[in-house]
Amino acid sequence: MLTVREALKRSPFAGARLMAGAGGLDRQIRWVHILEISTLENLIYGGEMILATGVGFNLDTAHSVRYMEKLIQQNAACLCIEIGPYFHAVPEELRELADRCGFPLILLPHSIRFVDITQDLHSLIINRHHRTLRELESISREFHRLTLTANGTLNVLKLLHKSTSTQLIYRPLNGTPVCYPPLTADKQDQLLASTDACFKEQEAAPSAGADTVPKPYFAAGSQIVLQSIGVLNQNWAYLALICHREPVEFDYLLLDSAALSIAQELLRTRYMEERKLFSENLWVDELLNNRLTDEKQVKAMLGPSLNRYAELYIRVCLIEIGNLHDESLQLQETDAETIRYHLSLLLRSIFEKHGFRLFLTMKNNRLAAIAVDKKNSGKAKARLQSALDALGSLRADDKLRDLKLAVGVGKAYSSLSQVYMSHREAVQALALHSCFRKPALFYEDLGVFQLLALNDTETLRQFVRSYLGAVLDYDQAKGSDLLTTLRIFLDHDGSKQVAAQKLFIVRQSLYYRLEKLKELLGEDFMVPETRLAISVALRAHQMLPPDRSDHIPNRIKNPSG
Repeated sequence: MLTVREALKRSPFAGARLMAGAGGLDRQIRWVHILEISTLENLIYGGEMILATGVGFNLDTAHSVRYMEKLIQQNAACLCIEIGPYFHAVPEELRELADRCGFPLILLPHSIRFVDITQDLHSLIINRHHRTLRELESISREFHRLTLTANGTLNVLKLLHKSTSTQLIYRPLNGTPVCYPPLTADKQDQLLASTDACFKEQEAAPSAGADTVPKPYFAAGSQIVLQSIGVLNQNWAYLALICHREPVEFDYLLLDSAALSIAQELLRTRYMEERKLFSENLWVDELLNNRLTDEKQVKAMLGPSLNRYAELYIRVCLIEIGNLHDESLQLQETDAETIRYHLSLLLRSIFEKHGFRLFLTMKNNRLAAIAVDKKNSGKAKARLQSALDALGSLRADDKLRDLKLAVGVGKAYSSLSQVYMSHREAVQALALHSCFRKPALFYEDLGVFQLLALNDTETLRQFVRSYLGAVLDYDQAKGSDLLTTLRIFLDHDGSKQVAAQKLFIVRQSLYYRLEKLKELLGEDFMVPETRLAISVALRAHQMLPPDRSDHIPNRIKNPSG
């Protein structure tokens, strides 16, 4: 960056005199601006060399001091005033302010033309900026190339250190921090301890998880520039520059480029690991379907990190992609496979953040996840709910934005031999997903509808016929949809006004339908016991496979029904 000291050595400044503020000669000049008015707050952004003649404002002592104070507050680089008819001498108060704040005050003889200064310095700034961009592009390409080599992240750190001459800290969320250049154990521990608060503050920021710009901090007597390394809208690591000088824009740009290259390597590595896990975790499907019953063998597959827990907290989550094969998405088979891996990678990242280890398997459009609580602490269900709620972040992901997901969760168990039971419950919860209209449905929250999980389809069908048979037969004969009217009326606590609105009909039409329902179901169909049985039968009907004897059209054919 161009500094005031360097600018004063340029030929257009021949004859210029530094009157005060010598402590600020290393201030950076981002641009040159001619400013003749005192209302300058919205006219400069910081880093400008200000040229003035004094023609537009009164430069008596009081006014000149206020003018310079405003420039200092706006972080201008320096003030150059032309000696002439509007300004003759520098007041002592102005000198004192400039010296106290390290703000260079420069007097220009009348022979110096402002246009010569602006042309010279602007050309210099633009040429340097162009060279900087070319160098940044070259280093960024090298960052990308290095991530394709062995020890790619370490090689990126080496090049970043060479380009910035700073101490670096690479801190993955799950892994060991790396300092480059390497430090002794004592110095590394001291550095990590002194900067720990910065990392915690960054992680707690509202934007944590999203791609963020480098953020400056100050700790341990050094300037720290911290960059989150975000992948799939989640923070996976942090990268920090420890500077014993004022960081410049080039440092920020290089840090951002290095972080992006490391993020790409992390994503590639995780994709490879995910594919490997899918091929190796064939035992997950065996466990879910109760074909693997050896507890010791399963614990060995879970890995030594979870064997230290005397009691496990295990749930099975089923995530179904409702429209994976929807023609409107225009997905090829390879695209569908990529989406599966992408979704599993994102799920694993989200669940790890909330303290769960996942073991995954996928068939067609349904992903089954065994979630094991690594924290082994209370509020596990609340953390699991938070992890499932975070699936809303899929809306920000281009690959997954249009997916329609439904989630069913089985009950928690402490034995691996009971995982198949949680899986069976998750299947049952998923089957009732459309009835409850919740993004994620826990089996224990089904209440009385857990009874619908009977495997005896014929018993359920007889139960449905006993309570809804008359309505089903009427709808099939008349081409009406009284069943939908009944369901919406009961779902909204028997409110005629709300039911009419939901059905998009006038209330008189609803009254006619309700009279017909009373005729078919009996006058007492709203008695609590009967109403509960009818509500359960309606849910059971949604779960049953199609049957010609009780088939209902998808649309209303007869408005009177």
